[in-house]
Amino acid sequence: MKNIMLFLFLLVGFNQSASAQIGKNEDIPDHTPMMNKTWEAIDKMSYKVTYKGSQKNYTPFYPPVLKALENQLVDIPGYMVPLNSGRTHKTFMLSVLPVMQCMFCGSNGIPPMVEVIMKKGALKFSDDPVKLRGKLVFTKDPLKGNAEIQIIQAELVI
Repeated sequence: MKNIMLFLFLLVGFNQSASAQIGKNEDIPDHTPMMNKTWEAIDKMSYKVTYKGSQKNYTPFYPPVLKALENQLVDIPGYMVPLNSGRTHKTFMLSVLPVMQCMFCGSNGIPPMVEVIMKKGALKFSDDPVKLRGKLVFTKDPLKGNAEIQIIQAELVI
């Protein structure tokens, strides 16, 4: 009986400790939801899988709601995700979640992101959300290292 009580005591203690660690992390700030119609369209991008022998090829598929935004000027809020170290960035990723949150955690998969190329100058990194305006384009060959969707000639909207 003592062994069972000790086991239950340890189990409850471990469960409370794990719950405290999983709870709110004071070092990670709360984030403002960034989803809007543009992000919802971007989030609908998927991949078409084709086979060449035993090799799988993934080709981006842009549904009509997203295709309608191609070469259009869009306003898009989000959080900066740097591609390189430094304080300022001319090219970076923009996400609906802050960089301080795990990009690959949670039950909903990887959040939508786009590659941003600023029109002129560089933008100083910030943990705070930014709002950008730029032209939404699809990368012709994303296998060469660029994101499938880019916001080019981007400018900060104040």
